[in-house]
Amino acid sequence: MNYLFAFLCAFIIVYFLIPQLKKIAIKIDFVDRPTTRKMHKKPIPHLASVGIFLGFVITYSIFTREIDGKSLALLIGSLMILSIGIVDDWYKTKQKEFPVLPKFIIQVGAAILAYQSGVVFYGFTNPITHEHILLPVLLQFLLSVIWIFGVTTVINFIDGLDGLAGGISAISAITLFIVALAKGQLNSALMSIILTGVLVGYLRYNKQPAQIFMGDAGATFIGYILGVIALDGAFKQATLLSLLIPILALGVPIFDNIFVVIKRLLEGKPIYKADRSQIHYRLLSSGLKPKQVVTFLYIVSVSLGLFSIVILLLKI
Repeated sequence: MNYLFAFLCAFIIVYFLIPQLKKIAIKIDFVDRPTTRKMHKKPIPHLASVGIFLGFVITYSIFTREIDGKSLALLIGSLMILSIGIVDDWYKTKQKEFPVLPKFIIQVGAAILAYQSGVVFYGFTNPITHEHILLPVLLQFLLSVIWIFGVTTVINFIDGLDGLAGGISAISAITLFIVALAKGQLNSALMSIILTGVLVGYLRYNKQPAQIFMGDAGATFIGYILGVIALDGAFKQATLLSLLIPILALGVPIFDNIFVVIKRLLEGKPIYKADRSQIHYRLLSSGLKPKQVVTFLYIVSVSLGLFSIVILLLKI
């Protein structure tokens, strides 16, 4: 019941906040204007990111048993991600490009802050000998920071169609919630179900045709939280094979962006330069309609999530 109430609290906060944020965004001209690369045909207000952030933070503060050093560090890291994202979104509304380096520094800094707070990939258990393999500290640091930064980035990259990033993230959050419950990791389970409630509330206004966008600020915040949840939950007590569980739970954005990065490198293009190489654009080019693309990717994401749960149940 505690998880149900947390879900409902997060949903209600976002559900009622977003219409007010939409009015503010229109008033201050914080709107995403159509371009040749974008799908929408009229300006769409931003600032859903603020509602997503507040919905998560307020609900977590209400339902968590205590606000410790780790929670404070993650709050600061989240604020860093949100703030630089809002600046980036503001630049985009003025048809300008915000420099990549400041975003990179802030996002890596937030990942390092999470690592310093104790969100660490320490190692894994050998499924044959049942011996726990503890990684060297430097490798722990690199893998932890790369994972959090990577998930922060890939969720942002897949935010290209109405309802896509929010829906994929909600499916991932539900999967990680089930995994956390099965492992008895109550804090990760709480964060996952709160994030699910936040995203369902947001999708009420972002499903096609979208009334509001979360922008880079919202997508990177969601990615940051998902990365932390997976690292602090699903990766803990993991065997060699069960390391696939969080990777599969986030499979659609991870596998797609691995493909995109390799493709851009081979073509000599900047990794961060936006184009139409993501899977949703490729599916649109094949003749599918936006709703069909989103539905198809939801199905793929659910399938990968179920596969990850099967691995969890097999305990291998």
